[in-house]
Amino acid sequence: MATRTLEPPHHGDSPVALATARTRQRRFLSPLNPPLRDWRGKSVWLVGASSGIGEATASALHALGATVTVSARNSAALQNFAQRHPGSHALVLDATDPVAVQAAAHAVLSRGPLDCVIYCAGYYHAMRAYGMDVPDMERHMEVNYTGALRVLQAVIPALLAQGHGHISLVGSVAGYRGLPQSLAYGPTKAALINLAETLYLDMRDKGIGVSLISPGFVQTPLTANNAFDMPALLSPAQAAQAMVKGWAQGRFDIHFPKRFTWWMQLLRLLPDRLFFALVRRATR
Repeated sequence: MATRTLEPPHHGDSPVALATARTRQRRFLSPLNPPLRDWRGKSVWLVGASSGIGEATASALHALGATVTVSARNSAALQNFAQRHPGSHALVLDATDPVAVQAAAHAVLSRGPLDCVIYCAGYYHAMRAYGMDVPDMERHMEVNYTGALRVLQAVIPALLAQGHGHISLVGSVAGYRGLPQSLAYGPTKAALINLAETLYLDMRDKGIGVSLISPGFVQTPLTANNAFDMPALLSPAQAAQAMVKGWAQGRFDIHFPKRFTWWMQLLRLLPDRLFFALVRRATR
């Protein structure tokens, strides 16, 4: 005797279920951050903005109508920036000084709500294991990572209280995986990547956007002394435009230039044996 298979009812085909599925799909595919497109009147604090990516980004955001506060140790460079960008503020700061960071944050927040804080401060010396310099490695950590923690500790309570804002940390593709010459620099950027991901998970439901900036090679004072070929080298202005575009798209990981950084993203997925073989071959 033939057996008839009974199909379960297709409850998922109901209008309500379909609408719910579409809503979930839209949420999943929506930008990870609220897109930042209109910078007019926005208050932005950039730490590490006396040169390179930080200065170029401050200039780009000022041109878009933001009220920018630029911080760094170089007072002359900051004053020069302020003179060239009417309405901007120069605030001298050593991000490795916790007391100074708290005072600077208080000065910025006293002007009103802070819409975006961008940590661009960076320190870099090429280093290999057979030339290890622990004090210099600690200097990398103080500027590149611990400085970011100090700034975050100073501003996050205010961002949470106001219920909106954006945090952007400038990392590097050097933090994706271990690379030659990057013994001191790479681990600090790897730490920033993990920090940004964790911040995003903690802050997203609080109304605070978080983005990670992952540049390839950019022509800055930090890279000027590199004694090796730097593929797909960008100018700071090009880097700044890539960042502005990424914020406008609501991206979390804003990496550029894509023709270089997609390859670096791929390296993160490779098995160790293949990764080490490729890197050794490419850096001989």
